[in-house]
Amino acid sequence: MKLKRPRLLRPESGDYTRLPVSRVRRHDTHRLISSKYSIGGSSVLARIADGNNHLADIFDLDNATNDRLLAENQLLPGIGAHELVFGLPFSSIVNAAFTHANPLGSRFNGPDRGAWYAAFDLRTAQAEVAFHKTVQLAEVGRFSDEVTYDDYHADFNGEFHDLRDAPHFASCLAPESYMESQLLAEHLVTDGSLGIVYPSVRRPQGTCIACFRPALVTNIRKGSTFRFCWNGPSVPSINEIVKT
Repeated sequence: MKLKRPRLLRPESGDYTRLPVSRVRRHDTHRLISSKYSIGGSSVLARIADGNNHLADIFDLDNATNDRLLAENQLLPGIGAHELVFGLPFSSIVNAAFTHANPLGSRFNGPDRGAWYAAFDLRTAQAEVAFHKTVQLAEVGRFSDEVTYDDYHADFNGEFHDLRDAPHFASCLAPESYMESQLLAEHLVTDGSLGIVYPSVRRPQGTCIACFRPALVTNIRKGSTFRFCWNGPSVPSINEIVKT
């Protein structure tokens, strides 16, 4: 199943003002990030350097094409350095979520500005990751892969727009389209929204949050590491390989 992610347009109506707002106080949310992006991992470009002879040039190239570093120097259109976080544990992990947006966008962000997506419980986070990775494998026609993910915990405390009981916005939770949800998010970000809490589309009993502001992703901790294994188009097997 291929998700439809059309070009982001600006709607004329302001129907988004009808979306309710709820106070969200949630500790220990879960965001699974591929282990290859973990703190301390070497640059992919460094692996192709010829010994140490060209290492400095390699890192200059890496830095010049790193969206997070560009944003930290006010060189990206969607987000600037004044919004990013510095000097905190895992700040680069947080900043990367907002500066390395999918070129086609995700459910509640376009291609120019990312968001911090997390689930209220681990099983929901796993279901979300498993679905999107399975879609990628389907696109290449190969259901055989093994990927490890690190579980990053974060706390939230703020007023978030709430889709959990908002039937007028059901189209923003369409399983195969991000059109309406991206349009909604564009309006909300422009108007200063902190983010959206919403029912998981990939696990019906789960709840997710999309935070629009890096400073509100607080108390980041790195948790366990999980290995996802695909051996056919079914749901992958998931095993905890590093326990906190």
